[in-house]
Formats: sequence, structure tokens, C-alpha cells
Amino acid sequence: MLLSELSHPNQLHGLTVSQLEEIACQIRERHLQVVSTSGGHLGPGLGVVELTLALYQTLDLDFDKVVWDVGHQGYPHKLITGRYGQFDSLRQQNGVAGYLKRSESKFDHFGAGHASTSISAALGMAIARDRKGENYKCVAVIGDGALTGGMALEAINHAGHLPNTPLVVVLNDNDMSISPPVGALSSYLNKVRVSPPLQFLSDSVQESVKNIPLIGKDIPEELKNIKGSVRRLSVPKVGAVFEELGFTYMGPIDGHDIGNLVKTFNAAHKLKRPVLVHVVTTKGKGYPYAEADQVGYHAQSAFDLTTGKSIPSKKPKPVSYSKIFGQTLLKICEQDSKVVGITAAMATGTGLDILQKNIPDQYIDVGIAEQHAVTLAAGMSCDGLKPVVAIYSTFLQRAFDQLIHDVGIQNLPVSFVLDRAGIVGADGPTHQGQYDISYMRSIPNFVLMAPKDESELQRMLITSINHNGPTALRIPRGSGLGVAVMDEGWEPLNIGEAEILEEGEDILIIAYGSMVASAIETAKILKNMNINPCIVNARFVKPLDKNLIMPLVNRIQKVVTMEEGTLIGGFGSAIVELLNDNEVNIPVYRIGIPDVLVDHASPDQSKEKLGLKPDQMADKIVKKFKLNN
Repeated sequence: MLLSELSHPNQLHGLTVSQLEEIACQIRERHLQVVSTSGGHLGPGLGVVELTLALYQTLDLDFDKVVWDVGHQGYPHKLITGRYGQFDSLRQQNGVAGYLKRSESKFDHFGAGHASTSISAALGMAIARDRKGENYKCVAVIGDGALTGGMALEAINHAGHLPNTPLVVVLNDNDMSISPPVGALSSYLNKVRVSPPLQFLSDSVQESVKNIPLIGKDIPEELKNIKGSVRRLSVPKVGAVFEELGFTYMGPIDGHDIGNLVKTFNAAHKLKRPVLVHVVTTKGKGYPYAEADQVGYHAQSAFDLTTGKSIPSKKPKPVSYSKIFGQTLLKICEQDSKVVGITAAMATGTGLDILQKNIPDQYIDVGIAEQHAVTLAAGMSCDGLKPVVAIYSTFLQRAFDQLIHDVGIQNLPVSFVLDRAGIVGADGPTHQGQYDISYMRSIPNFVLMAPKDESELQRMLITSINHNGPTALRIPRGSGLGVAVMDEGWEPLNIGEAEILEEGEDILIIAYGSMVASAIETAKILKNMNINPCIVNARFVKPLDKNLIMPLVNRIQKVVTMEEGTLIGGFGSAIVELLNDNEVNIPVYRIGIPDVLVDHASPDQSKEKLGLKPDQMADKIVKKFKLNN
């Protein structure tokens, strides 16, 4: 059978191991061809091809449900669930999503872009199944990196206390998340990898007991207990942990041996209780470059399949904001041993890999555990350290309670750097950094800021670290503006101080962070229409610069706010609140992301759809205030 002929995963039923292996080769070929052309997650999907085929051969996907953690591993799933023909549109506007998406396919049983959710969701489905008196199977596939997340462990703890609730958890153990996994659980798994399993010893013991004269097949209850006792001794340590938590443990097994996988999954489904199947895979399997560099090939932009090298942009791009942050933090750490960088399994993405490489003693990776990262930093700050927590805007959402309870209420000097703030592109709704302005504004004691360019980022970072209280600094994804930066000697900003970039009398445009550059471009368009705007770089959304803003508002009487974030509770709302608190009633036009989910597309395509391009904003401003009359 050809992969292109698969329109339903149940077509895998009855295929031989050799036929499944041939389809596995076709999946890898298609996977590599598409990702090398358009970019996407590479290593995770390549590592679970055999696992996916074997699992789906043992299920009836018209009834049974599979929840894939995060969705990084979901490309083989998409290719065998009717999306082969559309796969060229992966992560492109109106195309196939990069993550599982319930609205895209009936086989996408649960959508997610954040790690550690699969066991909770699958357990919820299993409980619903049992309450309805139905009998479909529920399976969660989770990576070893995602298993470091507290939510996954909470779900395991709950499932283990439901011995009569059938649930299969497949642990895809490739010794990787995005950065290499850390912590005690990872150490346990490493011990298992180098120690051959002895899980069948207990069955051998029971068989041996049966052969003892005078006992035969009727084994006394006392001797039946030998099986459980010996099993706990024979299962590797990590298996014993799951056994004690109430799961039946199977493995570890070779995640690229389809025959053995099918047998193991069939055995797991027969056990009407929680089961954990431990599968060892190779991230990037089948593509040597991805196997050799599992971090670098976790996700890739377009690349040359032959050489494995990224296809260079036709136009050289300035250094990314993340790299500027990482380089600046390294310089600060070299001068101050109390400064410590903290990441939640995203060293490369946040720029903290620079610190990790050069001063590892001032670098901490907590794994996929954002809640722990925040409270860890709070504890460190209590005893004199200066923690800088670098987490993507979308992932910091997961630690909202800790931001309030452990940092904000206690007014602790912790610096947060929110990477990927704003519109992020092809990863879609789960990864858009559109909410942080709103969710951070409400927390007492926090100072919130965003730079207009790379140089201001450096000044804001030193401002944050020097401030005796909690701060949050948001930076956009991708390249900077090409503004020159300094190696040291950064002058801190005065907290809450904005700046006037251009004088004008016709309209007041107050922009925040990444939208400052867009405001300047919008102003150029307006000037060509004989409209002279005043441009303000707010720098801070909390506190706002009342002393600078209010006189301008009273003089110009027409206000536009610009932000790359959701309008509800955002920067524009803060300006409206400021005016209302000062009993100023004038028109304020807020430009930003309305109350919508921003789907996968390039950032430029998303901005155009949202009306956030300079020409679109200029047109809106003219129409709103009737400036062309």
C-alpha cells in the first residue's frame, strides 16, 4: 500500500510488518520533503513514525481516541489521517496546522501547543467514557521532556488512583525535549536505557512455581504474591516508580521495532487498568543530520535536504532580539555573580544558551516546568540572588498564579523576559504571545516594559535587574531593526519614563514596544497626506508616563494607541483608563489584536489580516478622525 492511498488510519489493519515498514519509509520521505521546503518541526515526528503506525494498527480510530502531547510529534499522525494531499500547505496560511487541531480533523481528538497536557486530557476522556457506559480505548502519547512538567505528574497521580479506569500512556523516550531534559526523572530514564529490562522474570517465577511437585497449577495465595514482589525487584527503577503509582509498566521497548510495538500495544489494551508503555526512540530517526543534532533539528526553517544546512535568506537579517538579550545578560553575569539566568527547557529559543555555554554556574534549566521556574526565582531572590527568568510569553501563561502569589504579592525583585511576545507566525493560536500585556497588567507591584529596538532592550534589561521589585520585559520574535548595540555601560532608564520621538499637532500616536517602528512608518504615510502626528514611545505600560502623556493629550485631543497584543485589557486600555481617571473625555482609537484567535500564517500575513500594516493603520486613522476633510 502507498502512503498516498491512505485516507483513514483503519486501513493499516491487517498490514504486515514489512508493509508497515514500507509506509514508514514513505512517511519519512514526505515529512522531510515538506519540512525542508516550508519549515516546521522535524526531529520529533521522524522519531515516532513506527510508534504511530504500530499504535494505530491496534486501534479503531472511528471510536478509540489518541491524544498527542504538544503536537510536535503529530506529523506522521496527520499523514495517515487524510491529510497527505494537503501536507504541502503545512503551517501556511489556510493550510494544515503545525499542531493537532480539533476543527481540522475528527482524528485530532485534542489540540495542544503546550507540553504535559496529554495524560490529563486522555484521562478525562476515559472517565467520560466510563460514565457513559462506552468502551473505546484512550491513549496518551507523551515525551520524556514533557513528563518533567508538573501537570503530567499530577495526571499520573490521579490515574494511578483509578485502578478500574483503562488508560494507556505511551512514554516516547528519546532523551530529548527541545533542550536536553533535566532532573531526577530524566536520570531515572537514563538508567533504564542502559539496563536491559527484566520484566518477564516475574512470569518465569510463576511458571517455575507451577512445576513444583504437589502444587501444580493451583498456586496458593501466599505464593501468588511472589509475582508482584519479584516484579518490583526486577523492573528498572523508573518502572518501579510507575508501578508504585498504580500503573502497570511495560518496557522499555525499541520504538522502531514495529512487530514488537504491535504486540506490546495489543497486550496493553487488554489490561483494563492504567498502563504505561515505555518506548525508546531516536529523535530525528532516518535523517542523519537530525539524529546528530537533535536540538538544532527539533524545528527547522527551510533547508537543503542533501547538506542539512538552512537555506540562507536572500536578504541578510539583523541579529535577533533573543540573541541580543542573551549576549547582554552574559556581560551582566560576568560583572555580577548574583545574576542567574533561568529557562524552562528553552535555552536556545530564549538566547540563554549563550550563558549556558560560557558561565554554566549562573544558568539553570528547570525542564518544562514554568510554575516551578517562577517560584524558584522567587525563592532565590529572597536570599539575595538576582534571577532573570526567560520564558516565551505563551508559556509564562502557565505560571500566572505563581506570578501573582509568589512574586507580585511579596514584591520580590525577579526579572522576567518574555520572548516571542506578539504575533509569532506559523505555530498558530497556541503560541501567539498576544495576552501578556493584559495578564501582567493586573498584578500588583509589577513594572512592565517593552523596547522599541535592540539598544533599548539592553537598557531595559539593566533597568529590570537594578529594580528592587518584579519586572517584565517583553521582546518580539525574530530579527531586530539593525540598531547598533553596546558591549557594556548600559544606562538604565527611569522607571515609567516615555519619550517623544516626533513632534506634531494633528494626531497623537502612543505606541508600545514592537509597534513603535510601525508607528513611525505610519507617520510617514500620514505626513504625505499633510497630517502631522506626534509619536510617543511609551516604553512602559505600567507605570505609564502621566506627566508626559497628559499634556499631549490635552493639547492634541485625538489619540491613537498601537500595540502588538490583544486589545482587551491591553496597552490601549491602560491609556483609556489613564484618561478616564483624570476625567479627560476625548476620542481614543486603539489599534491592536481584536478579540480573535490568530491562526497560523507568516507574521506579515497575520498583521495584514488584522489590519496592523502601516498603510492599513494610516487609512484607519484618517477615516476614524476624518482627517482628510
